Amino acid sequence: MGAYVQLIKEVSGIGRVQFYHPASNSFPSSQLQELEKILYEAGQDEGIKVILLESEGRTFCAGASFDELLSLKDHKQAVNFFMGFAHVINAMRKNPKIIVTKVQGKAVGGGVGLIAASDYAIAHESAAVKLSELSIGIGPFVIAPAVKRKIGISAFSQMSINATKWHNAYWAKEKGLYADVWDTKEQFDKETEYLLEKLTTYDPIALQKLKEEIWEGTSHWDELLAKKAEISASLILQEFAQNKIKSLKKK
Repeated sequence: MGAYVQLIKEVSGIGRVQFYHPASNSFPSSQLQELEKILYEAGQDEGIKVILLESEGRTFCAGASFDELLSLKDHKQAVNFFMGFAHVINAMRKNPKIIVTKVQGKAVGGGVGLIAASDYAIAHESAAVKLSELSIGIGPFVIAPAVKRKIGISAFSQMSINATKWHNAYWAKEKGLYADVWDTKEQFDKETEYLLEKLTTYDPIALQKLKEEIWEGTSHWDELLAKKAEISASLILQEFAQNKIKSLKKK
């Protein structure tokens, strides 16, 4: 199965934004651009009342594509790549619709950023999280504002500094990244659908006003995340980061 990002619109008012990549749902820049575009389309579609973000496979999202990180030739290319994650996060926070994220498996780096940028996240108990960026010579800079805002500076520091440690789904729920964690797939699916169905019955204007309330104080993020992308771009081109990624790809 090839990589894709797609929007499935249901009569009920649910817009399902789905993504997949055979490399553990890692994101190349082309898919990040497509995800940003589809999120914008779903936000402007009057027939969609609530958005569900989900992926296919055992892993929710492995973050940035290692293949593309190794292919970056100069600072401009590197900035453009990291801006892909910045654009998606900004598209999520500025989207007028409530975004529910369904996390069926592990999330790393940018995948954690997507979860943090959603308005409500539901997880299966297998959905452990890790911020591994420091271990490859960079840091979770672009996603930092979203993650810190969701789980606080203490938990963000724990994840960022202990960059090789997996934190289980119950830890993530305790810190506020997940709203709910379910231990069976049946309950996980059932509770997700129940929430989505309830949200489609609520007043759209009230939902939009709530969305604005949730993201109050983030109007400067377009500029902020661009600055963070510059930091990551500078680091990823260094010999340390390139060698680390090459060694990980060989494993």
